[in-house]
Amino acid sequence: MALQYNLSKVYEISENDNDFALQIVSLFLEEVPVEIQLMKNAIELKNYTQAYASAHKIKPTLDLLGMDIAYEDNMLIMNWTKQEGKRKEIKEVFKSLKTRISEAADEIKKDFKL
Repeated sequence: MALQYNLSKVYEISENDNDFALQIVSLFLEEVPVEIQLMKNAIELKNYTQAYASAHKIKPTLDLLGMDIAYEDNMLIMNWTKQEGKRKEIKEVFKSLKTRISEAADEIKKDFKL
């Protein structure tokens, strides 16, 4: 049973199409970890533009997969990039986001036998 993600929006927009759900979770597994690594590097380098671009790219996926807390963490990172805030404060938010995405990825792989 999915604890880290929720596919209700995916099934709602796809009229319960399992193949579509598999495409969405596969896309999540392929793209989001890459963007998370780019975001980590950008935060370290205070490259606000890249950090924002990565956060913005994963935002719809987090919403679609019902990852509400990860979505909120991602929004905090987007706001941080706009304000060019202190790096120390954002590191904990990023750590939370990364953990939630990692846990969801592990759960998806198990649930979908990927």
